[in-house]
Amino acid sequence: MGARQREISVSEFFTKNRHLLGFDSPRKALLTCVKEAVDNALDASEEGGILPEVIVTLEAVATGGEPTPVPSQATRFRITVVDYGPGIVREQIPPIFAKLLYGSKFHRLRMSRGQQGIGISAAALYAQLTTGRQATITSRTGKRAKPSRFRVGIELAKNAPESRDVEIDPKEEVVQGTKVVLEIEGRYQKHGRSVDEYLRQTAVANPHARIVFKDPDGVVTTHERASKALPPPAKEIKPHPYGVELGVLIRMLKETRHKHLGGFLGAEFSRVSPKVAQEICAKAGLTTMTWCAQVAREEADRLHAAIQHTRIMAPPTNCLVPIGPQQILKGLLKEIKAEFYTAETRD
Repeated sequence: MGARQREISVSEFFTKNRHLLGFDSPRKALLTCVKEAVDNALDASEEGGILPEVIVTLEAVATGGEPTPVPSQATRFRITVVDYGPGIVREQIPPIFAKLLYGSKFHRLRMSRGQQGIGISAAALYAQLTTGRQATITSRTGKRAKPSRFRVGIELAKNAPESRDVEIDPKEEVVQGTKVVLEIEGRYQKHGRSVDEYLRQTAVANPHARIVFKDPDGVVTTHERASKALPPPAKEIKPHPYGVELGVLIRMLKETRHKHLGGFLGAEFSRVSPKVAQEICAKAGLTTMTWCAQVAREEADRLHAAIQHTRIMAPPTNCLVPIGPQQILKGLLKEIKAEFYTAETRD
């Protein structure tokens, strides 16, 4: 039995458990791939201070040398998502698209569409598994920057990117932004939980974005932007003491750059003033001058309990950015026909 044990990479795990990522049916898989690419495009544009413009194209693809089937009967589709955002630096393209659990948002306590570093790389993995075709990524970070194009796949046993540089025709015009092409097994349907409806709802919730969708029948639907105001950027905050578990607290004590407990509590957490730090330490039988490196397991346990029994102000909410009633109304007015509209933002 012992001889049969071996390590499993995260990529191998998800190949056998793709339903956990939203690929549990061909119809849902198509929607999930589009969603992940669109979410990335919107996030990148907003972080770069650029009004989002996203173009989504779906094409039915023939298999086995047969003629291209009608969209309702097709089982393979090519998804192309283009944005005119800030682009991606050349070195980052392979790991972003072909390495699960690779990203910049997981360790930041602020609102964003994606967090785990799974979305778009999972879509590329699904394409590789179902059609054997790797994702093609084209990106350019500015008018003067040289464009880059890669075919990227995932080496399953190592969860590592396999990439191949693709030469770009000098006559081809590559604008600033990113273009993602995925060929996947899927099923297309209109209405209900469809790509059409997802993009319409995205346009409602993002009235500052322009979204163009060309469906497999060749019909082009344009969701024009109703606002030129980007949402204010969400601010990054420190973790709140109430939300930190004992094991995490012990790890933070080991990794902190601060020597003394008082400085550690005030700098590593939100809403911990010098007075609150002193109160926490006193309840734990420690002082603010206790060395972090000398806090033993039992003392950390007392410190964690003291935090829970100390009154600490609620965390700041500026790590969240509501759409706002005016913006959501603009999105509703341009996308939904109704006799009455209202919107409200809660505290």
